[in-house]
Amino acid sequence: MDTSQQPSLAPSPAPATAPEPASAPAPVPWGRVGSLVGGQAAVQFGSFALLIAMNWTAVELGGTGAVTLLMLAATVPRALMLIFGGAVADTLGPRFVLLRTTSARVVLLATGAVVTSTTQQLWPLVVIALIEGVLLGLAGPASGVLLPMFARGDQLARANSLYAMVLRVAPILGAPAGAFLITVGELWLAMVIGAVTGAIWFGCLLHVTHGFVRPRREPGVSLVKRSGDGFRLLARHPRLRWMFIAALSLDMAFSWPAEVALPLLVSQRGWGVGAVGVVLAAFSVGALGSSAVGAAFAHRIPMFVRLVVTGAGLAAGILVMALMPSVVSLTAVAAGVGLLSGLNGPAIVTLYQQSAPEARMGAAMSTLSLAGIGTAPLSIAVFSSLSLAFGVQTTWLLCGAIAFVSPLAAVMALRQPVKAEEEETEETERTERTEETKETEEAKEAASEESEPVERPVPAAV
Repeated sequence: MDTSQQPSLAPSPAPATAPEPASAPAPVPWGRVGSLVGGQAAVQFGSFALLIAMNWTAVELGGTGAVTLLMLAATVPRALMLIFGGAVADTLGPRFVLLRTTSARVVLLATGAVVTSTTQQLWPLVVIALIEGVLLGLAGPASGVLLPMFARGDQLARANSLYAMVLRVAPILGAPAGAFLITVGELWLAMVIGAVTGAIWFGCLLHVTHGFVRPRREPGVSLVKRSGDGFRLLARHPRLRWMFIAALSLDMAFSWPAEVALPLLVSQRGWGVGAVGVVLAAFSVGALGSSAVGAAFAHRIPMFVRLVVTGAGLAAGILVMALMPSVVSLTAVAAGVGLLSGLNGPAIVTLYQQSAPEARMGAAMSTLSLAGIGTAPLSIAVFSSLSLAFGVQTTWLLCGAIAFVSPLAAVMALRQPVKAEEEETEETERTERTEETKETEEAKEAASEESEPVERPVPAAV
């Protein structure tokens, strides 16, 4: 994710982020970045609180089947809409998409608060989760487009680390808040909190995207056709393809151990359910700490270290966690894995953003998001089945082995030239040359018509 790029004229904010010569890159508008990160902190806090409250309510209403239905209603539409979300963001611009999806979500949750305060049934929760999944799927790629508009090169790495730090804090604070809201109140109260934090995010978006203009529409290119741009980018650009593999393999290897295997392993060894919370908390604290370090010093840490070295350490840490004989040792290794994850995750996002053509940034971010959101259920299904045959510890070790694909793919990505931006620039230059040629020809034709001599009648001889 590693070379400096110039802002795209179509979706970029107005004068504050106008492109400057390569020798003097535009300064980062940290005020807008701060609004973006602060707004995300608020909305993510509300989202995690609402998630816990809705899941707990579903358990009370219908047990495991109700929770499964609710999770499917939230995740499947979101994963599917990510494919179209990238095309929508590239076609209509991030401001158009984010303001409308965010305001619609605020209205949805406010309406949900009224409905859930008057009824104790499962169907309103399923409908709300379904619609919210669609809105979040459309908004996800548009959100991923914003930071590359404001920060370039090494500064983008710092901005992504700051953004990742917020995402780490949100579940730490939001999950207990959701449990507290259910304990002292009702689900409608969590809905209200979600609507209020969504409104805060909407206000921040008005500032962050102020001055953005709609991209120039490409004639003859439908939205359905552009929905495949993300996969076409992977096919054409080796660097993006290898980075996608790096992200996919790491998410695939980590989802099952964190969400399924850890409670099973703790239960088998008789450590008590409190050990699960301690291990996850240690991981979160480690990731939060390294994200803070990255926000301040990522531009001074070589990309190879942030991407490849940490990726190898993550894979080794996943392996070692399965072999730890005590809660203390497992907690220590989990903290180390979190520490490496806090640097590796933002590095993957940064290199992916820097390698993608700016006019197709939404499509690129949609495929990267799909690697994370779409992988979790697949990882849980595949490795849960394998654990029935080989046991929890052996399957966990297999996950660690698969995680080593990530640093290998990252090495391959760093060896590839950044052709995506070059091809985008060449395409833009070809378009401009074609338009200039067309204008020149039209000017010549107009000039020739004006200078063409007028035929006058010759007087007849007397």
